[in-house]
Amino acid sequence: MDNRIIDKVFRILEKEIVRWQVPVVGRISKTDPFKILITTILSLRTKDKTTEQASMRLFKLATDPEKMERLALSVIEKAIYPVGFYHSKARNVKEVCRILLDEYKGKVPDSIDELLNLPGVGRKTANLVVTLGFDKPGICVDTHVHRITNRWGYVRTKDPFETEMRLRQILPKKYWKRINDLLVTYGQNLCVPISPHCSQCKLYSYCDRVGVGRYR
Repeated sequence: MDNRIIDKVFRILEKEIVRWQVPVVGRISKTDPFKILITTILSLRTKDKTTEQASMRLFKLATDPEKMERLALSVIEKAIYPVGFYHSKARNVKEVCRILLDEYKGKVPDSIDELLNLPGVGRKTANLVVTLGFDKPGICVDTHVHRITNRWGYVRTKDPFETEMRLRQILPKKYWKRINDLLVTYGQNLCVPISPHCSQCKLYSYCDRVGVGRYR
């Protein structure tokens, strides 16, 4: 795909995803770096609906690092259950809050490298915080972005890290902050991992369908 095709693809995606709900992080908070950070930590290997409910319960108890760090571990665990790995995520939330208070005066850092030093934070989380919380350039690559861009034939990469690095080279910068929301929504609802709905996809003519066997 050249840049003209990518422009068409993103215009189509913007129109198509209005049918569905946006990913949970955008629903919880579009601008608060702390809420974005905590919600994304909770979201790992957890369905959006569960993450949303858990985040809302936790934020009813505390909405800043100081108040959240004061919560007992058992209280955090109870609030976020049944997210996946809730015991370890509760510990990470407590430790993240402590580090923010001790090292960053209670503020979330705005650089990917600093965010990656926080427990429970990977590149997906760091990029989401930077793009959504601070409106800075970044490309958040999760399994949907990795799968779909490879399915298109736009990249040929082995894992999300490689995909992010390749997209940083070839994807026009104006799409960096939007690609995650667009492809997560599209990937959850139409371009699903197994037996995607290719017959309904308006991107069909632009897609190489790499690795697609059965489709609907």
